[in-house]
Amino acid sequence: MQLFLNYKISKEACRMISLFMLFIIFSCTKEKKTEKLPVNTIMQQQFDADILATIVYLDSINQNPSNAENNFKEAKKYFKKLEPILSGLDVENYGFLNQPNILKVEEEDFTDIKIKSPSGFQVLEEELFADKIDTIAIIKHVNLITGRLKLIKKNTSFDHLKPYHFLWLLRKAIVRVALTGITGFDSPVLENSLGDSRIVYQSLHTYLSIFKDEFSDKNLFNTWQTEIETTLDNLEGNFNKFDRYHFIKNHTHKQLNLWNQTVTDWEVKFPFELAIKNDATSLFSSNTFNVNYFADQSQKELSSEKVILGKRLFYDTNLSSTKKISCATCHQPEKAFTDGLKISKGVTRNSPTLMYAALQQAFFYDKRAGGLEGQIINVVENQNEFHTDLETLENAVLADTTYIKDFSKVYPNRKINNNDIRNAIASYIRSLIPFNSKFDRNINNIENTLSQNEINGFNLFNGKAKCATCHFAPLFNGTVPPDYKESEIELIGVPASNDTINAVISEDLGRYMVYQTPERKHFFKTPTVRNADITGPYMHNGVYNTLEEVMDFYNRGGGAGIGIDQPYQTLPPDPLNLTKHEIDDIIAFIKSLNENMGEY
Repeated sequence: MQLFLNYKISKEACRMISLFMLFIIFSCTKEKKTEKLPVNTIMQQQFDADILATIVYLDSINQNPSNAENNFKEAKKYFKKLEPILSGLDVENYGFLNQPNILKVEEEDFTDIKIKSPSGFQVLEEELFADKIDTIAIIKHVNLITGRLKLIKKNTSFDHLKPYHFLWLLRKAIVRVALTGITGFDSPVLENSLGDSRIVYQSLHTYLSIFKDEFSDKNLFNTWQTEIETTLDNLEGNFNKFDRYHFIKNHTHKQLNLWNQTVTDWEVKFPFELAIKNDATSLFSSNTFNVNYFADQSQKELSSEKVILGKRLFYDTNLSSTKKISCATCHQPEKAFTDGLKISKGVTRNSPTLMYAALQQAFFYDKRAGGLEGQIINVVENQNEFHTDLETLENAVLADTTYIKDFSKVYPNRKINNNDIRNAIASYIRSLIPFNSKFDRNINNIENTLSQNEINGFNLFNGKAKCATCHFAPLFNGTVPPDYKESEIELIGVPASNDTINAVISEDLGRYMVYQTPERKHFFKTPTVRNADITGPYMHNGVYNTLEEVMDFYNRGGGAGIGIDQPYQTLPPDPLNLTKHEIDDIIAFIKSLNENMGEY
């Protein structure tokens, strides 16, 4: 059992783990010496030993309060060892154990609203390292976490795993480290993200070694080993000074290429695609995401014919009751599909960009629509927008013989209907994911034109400034990697006017207006930062005109920093203490995400 990593272990932990190790060794001696244990069995043993060690260290927090902080750190190490496997095999339980210290609200409908207090390692970290220690709360969270881990250990089986499962787990861990691990997302107080990421890669090294015999090309296996060892060396250093740009460029993308080579070497066939395409070699590419993963299951594959038809519909004013409004009225391509207004005409909020809108799990600032096709219904029926209905929409299309001809080709063997009309428009919007900004071209080695200020800005955005804990790369919106199952909403305390002296919160209640859940007042969906340089004014109410004003708001600690008291604010209330030079660098990076809108 040389696969286990060496950690400094307390006496009580050592005793329990030693007993477990003796059990494994005794069990293994029953096998014939000429037989090798199946990889699934070895993975199960590794997983069980790591989960047991996590439980032991957590129990030690209650048993030995004087050493609670050190025992937590050791427990977190073993949890991070578990992470690559647990997060793939049991997404829900992993999510519970690694959730942020923010009240969780689940709204299915008016009759099914659940309010859940968070628990897990992030919550426990904040409790243990707070200025004032709440012993009762610490004990409660330790017991909740250990109880969940024991349940996981009892019910997790590796019997069904196939090589493609492991490859998915491997890639998911690589992507998580790049997009949330090195950003401080799940180490809110200690900022031990680099150390945690090292543990994840040590675990990947261990599990990859288990699959050594799967490699036909032994040089490929050796390349993996060397790359992981180099990555471990690179993850040393200071959190705020860490070079995330070159880490992703030189390590994450290299590992995605190695991963694809491994798929070929193992002759693996995947049964389907997840959010990230099975052949992706970059996180910042138009070939990274499986757009159909984000669409309604009933929708068909995206095609160029649908996109062309949808583009014509998008610009057609004849679809509205006045014959003067089209989708492009509020979503103008030269302004990155916004309209440049503080508040769009006829509505109560700022017009959001449609660039990359397809790669999210909910629509409108308040997430009241679950899909693009559903979002279009709201626009059609809104009396201040299209002010019509779906039947009239159909008739407007049927009145145009060119549409009749085009629809018969794109949607053959059926009459024109509003479902297909909406799907065509949605298909055009789904095509607006080019990943062709200056930043994308540089991180993909297509050109070498980024300034050091722009690179510094990306590193600050993903580090000290904590922007990427809500605006996740590469989409820089609130759709959470690496599973991309949820688009987050946040309460950041946006003021009614640009006032830092007598600030009051915007009157717009946001998500609250959908289900009237009090805990959701003033919550809004996190938009993308891509093309933000040309999508102002900013925030749902257009309160800020420049990126400098936006950065000042965040640098002060959001609403809390300008005197707005909201108990459920999700943005950390502490000032970021960014210097003017650092703010300038972040804005320079954001501007590097601009794309050529002339193509649309």
